Amino acid sequence: QVQLVESGGGLVQPGGSLRLSCAASGFTLERYAIGWFRKAPGKEREQVSCIGGRDERTYYADSLKGRFTISSDKTKNTVYLQMNSLKPEDTAVYFCATYDSSCPLRFYNVRGQGTQVTVSS
Repeated sequence: QVQLVESGGGLVQPGGSLRLSCAASGFTLERYAIGWFRKAPGKEREQVSCIGGRDERTYYADSLKGRFTISSDKTKNTVYLQMNSLKPEDTAVYFCATYDSSCPLRFYNVRGQGTQVTVSS
């Protein structure tokens, strides 16, 4: 069964950090890229980052300005999103998704359930 499961969300103060995890099962990260998306109330869905399959090329949204880092551990079939210097505007549901091997993802046909990230004092 093809599945993506996110974890690591939570409540953090402005300026803090979180690391999100996306565990994949039923397929290998060698062949598929993983994209991280976020959706906040009243805002459009945004692809914040992506890491390619075999080549592990990375993509980041311009709005992040170097605060987020994506990485992949193929031994665990898991992709991570390290988020630093978090701001209240980063508050959203974050989910990972996949479609093919290239970044950024043009579409997705598999996605996780999402994890809530709330940045607030």
